[in-house]
Amino acid sequence: MAQGQISVRRVMMTGVALVALTACEDFDFDLRGDIGDGFDTTRAVQELPNRPRPDDRGVISYPNYQVVVARRDDTIRGIAIRLGLDANELAEYNGIEPDVILRRDEIIALPTRVAEPSLATGALTNGPIQPLDVSAVATSALDRADASGTVTAAPLPPAATPAAAPAAPVLTGAEPIRHQVARGETAFSISRLYNVSVPRIAEWNGLDSQFTIREGQFLLIPQDGASPVATPASAPVTAPGQGTQTPLPPSASAPLPVAVAPEAAPTPPPAPDLGTPASASTARFSAPVQGSIIRGYAPGSNEGVDFGVPAGTAVQAADGGTVAAVTTDTSGGSIVVIKHNDGLLTVYTQMDDLTVSKNDTVSRGQKIGEVRAADTPFLHFEVRRGLQSVDPTDFLP
Repeated sequence: MAQGQISVRRVMMTGVALVALTACEDFDFDLRGDIGDGFDTTRAVQELPNRPRPDDRGVISYPNYQVVVARRDDTIRGIAIRLGLDANELAEYNGIEPDVILRRDEIIALPTRVAEPSLATGALTNGPIQPLDVSAVATSALDRADASGTVTAAPLPPAATPAAAPAAPVLTGAEPIRHQVARGETAFSISRLYNVSVPRIAEWNGLDSQFTIREGQFLLIPQDGASPVATPASAPVTAPGQGTQTPLPPSASAPLPVAVAPEAAPTPPPAPDLGTPASASTARFSAPVQGSIIRGYAPGSNEGVDFGVPAGTAVQAADGGTVAAVTTDTSGGSIVVIKHNDGLLTVYTQMDDLTVSKNDTVSRGQKIGEVRAADTPFLHFEVRRGLQSVDPTDFLP
């Protein structure tokens, strides 16, 4: 049962990614599609506000690893030739064939280090991006201490003032986590694993509008909200307590307004007697299968509910609408997303033998597939408003 729950969480997140497509099916997430002749966003995309700019070879270098940012129509073989690497080794390391055309801005991990970026290769600074070292910018006032603990300062001879060029800035920033995609993972499950938003992961790694990832692919997971910045080697250091003044709270300069007691609300008239309700259900959605809920809605761990039913049970559309997406996750499970006329979306996972395709119009209760065979077969069902999940039981009979 534990393994089944883990699979649900992974498959569920793929359904969430597809929900984002329903608002605009052909939207190119980062405007890297072909908009027209002469329009090229290469420079704008590669100079992302939250990702360091690569050098002219496409290399971004950190102390523990290096990656290459793919160009338009780049291949693993082309990158290998450009950097003097073995194409087959580079392809195997990244889980992709050597001659597959890469998406622009896709991240390719290097199995071995190449020559460091420098001003000569078009980088902003020389060498890898370094973590911010507090001790490097702090100055020491201890030149010598005698046995009694007395501190004395060693006098220095007057320094000459050569007309030398200023020192090159140092590029600093937090080193991203380099995550290799495992079987069954999605961009959304990785987003939850590291608590980093999917759009930010997509920007850093050049993902397409469907947030597609592949098994064996390396992703960079940013660790803070700031991009690496170039700082002078001798940055000024201010003493604690100096700098921006603490703003004065409003209560210190003006008294709080006098509280006014609210007026009592008028007593509403008694509700009319409407008689016994009709036997027909007025619930917004009908249950997609007839079975007990074996796992309830728990935002953050389960974005829907799981119905325990036998394998092969027919899955029915919870209401009429349009099939917005039909896909599978990396483990092979089918995912169907239906968009309804009031903007709600329903998501169905853990299915096989689908009977619908994308853009099909379905009616309430229409069969869309069957529950997939598993050690503990179940149907995972979600209700969403855009990307926000809501409790499906609030909409079911």
